[in-house]
Amino acid sequence: MSNTVSHGSESSRRVTDLLLSWGAGDESALTQLVPLVFDELRRLAHRHMRSQRDGHLLQTTALVNEVYVRLIDLGRVKWQDRGHFLAMASRLMRRVLVDFARASAAAKRGAGTVFVALDETVVGPAGPGADLVALDDALQALAKVEPRRSQVVEMKFFGGLTIDETADVLGVSPQTVLRDWRLAKVWLLRELTRQADSSD
Repeated sequence: MSNTVSHGSESSRRVTDLLLSWGAGDESALTQLVPLVFDELRRLAHRHMRSQRDGHLLQTTALVNEVYVRLIDLGRVKWQDRGHFLAMASRLMRRVLVDFARASAAAKRGAGTVFVALDETVVGPAGPGADLVALDDALQALAKVEPRRSQVVEMKFFGGLTIDETADVLGVSPQTVLRDWRLAKVWLLRELTRQADSSD
């Protein structure tokens, strides 16, 4: 058991060291980093793709590849640790999917609408839903008034980070993350409902 924990923390330290080196301009660090986080990136991409319609043109591997390209283009980032990296990767994945959804909607209005449930207790399968573009608009609106709550949704809902991981990345307590998550869901539900009503 202790060996597993030790190996996990060792791997985490290695990832953090490579992120810091990459952020400082060492391009070779990214090459070493990708194999260490590839499985996590695939799990993250799979989580994002679960909310997409069947037959989506983007597949999990393509999403990971697109995020890899965008990560390279980011330039120097002051990486903190694995959680920070996964939160950023998750944000980029959502950006790719939202861009794709906007392009599809522009090509054929209403085609490819994607419904996303924030939480079974808040937005149930039979209750009001939100397509990915509407959710992105709502998140951007939330970011203007409550930036941290928007980040909590990014990391916890889209990124699949735990409460503790999200707290570590944001530098707040787990209780604060839980409160932000609860309030953000209520705010987003109200905003999405307002959007749906205004489009009728």
